[in-house]
Amino acid sequence: MKNKFKLFSKISLILIFLVILAGSTVRMTGSGMGCPDWPKCFGYLIPPTNRAQLDWKQNYTYNKRQIIIKNNKLYSSKKKFKSSTNYNELNWELYTKHNYSLFNPYHTWIEYINRLIGALSGLSVLVMTLFSFSYFKEKKLIPILSILILFLMGFQAWLGKLVVDSNLMPIKITTHLTLAFILVIMMSIIINMSQKKLYNYNLSKKFKLIIILGLTVTVTQIFMGTQVREYIDQILKFSNINLSNIWDETPPFIFYIHRSFSILVLLIHFYIGYVLLKSRELTFVFKIIMLMISLEILTGILMYYFDFPFFSQPLHLLFASILLAAQTYFIMEINNPKQNDI
Repeated sequence: MKNKFKLFSKISLILIFLVILAGSTVRMTGSGMGCPDWPKCFGYLIPPTNRAQLDWKQNYTYNKRQIIIKNNKLYSSKKKFKSSTNYNELNWELYTKHNYSLFNPYHTWIEYINRLIGALSGLSVLVMTLFSFSYFKEKKLIPILSILILFLMGFQAWLGKLVVDSNLMPIKITTHLTLAFILVIMMSIIINMSQKKLYNYNLSKKFKLIIILGLTVTVTQIFMGTQVREYIDQILKFSNINLSNIWDETPPFIFYIHRSFSILVLLIHFYIGYVLLKSRELTFVFKIIMLMISLEILTGILMYYFDFPFFSQPLHLLFASILLAAQTYFIMEINNPKQNDI
């Protein structure tokens, strides 16, 4: 049971990483309204592939809340029925949660895949939570945190619904992303708690505080990044410009802080790495931290100086989430002594 918990906790974390990657791809491609309703897509479990499927059809069986596009508006079926030879407006109601009625199969399937990955991650967390009770006697915090993560996954799905209903309001997208980062941190904590400790770090309290400072500046940097991303979303949504000339606008002051703050993040971690290398305690986890910081800076440079090359945004967010997980794991590791597996 405990081995299965360890397996599903790692699978769950990987799937959450994929959710962040897929969600960022949705934003990058402008596919957030590819499915205008939630949790289904145009009222279908498997979404349509061409526009004609969303036209009203004669002698066709419609399920409840199935959507058609008529006169550039969305209409939802009030109940399950079979249409006759003439359109009957009594069977339909105007979809009022938003007025977005375009259909783009490319956008629809990107958003649909994003939702599928989200559903898989939720299912994996549910299985993980069930197996977490094998730790109830030794470490009650593991099942407690697992239950909390499961609850937050449900809340995250509800936030996804609000994002769609609001027609991609930037502040709601930011909240959605922030919760995903919180889930990454929590998953890293319970994975560490369930693992056999391999090292006994001989670090001073002062140096441990510097490592915690490293995590703090990283979290601050990522938070500022969400604010920059929110600014970009607002510009793209309310202005007639695209990503290739987004910087022609005057960025908010937080953008310049975010860009320069990366140097501080890098310098602090270079110092931490130097001390760990000198004391022969430079572990694999910290190497991952340094790699992710480097890749974060690289993708940031690509986005700013090379007009957002394809997939630079999703990778930037993916590296940030892996960095958060690795730093959280590392801090847990240095504050817990080597022990036998439980």
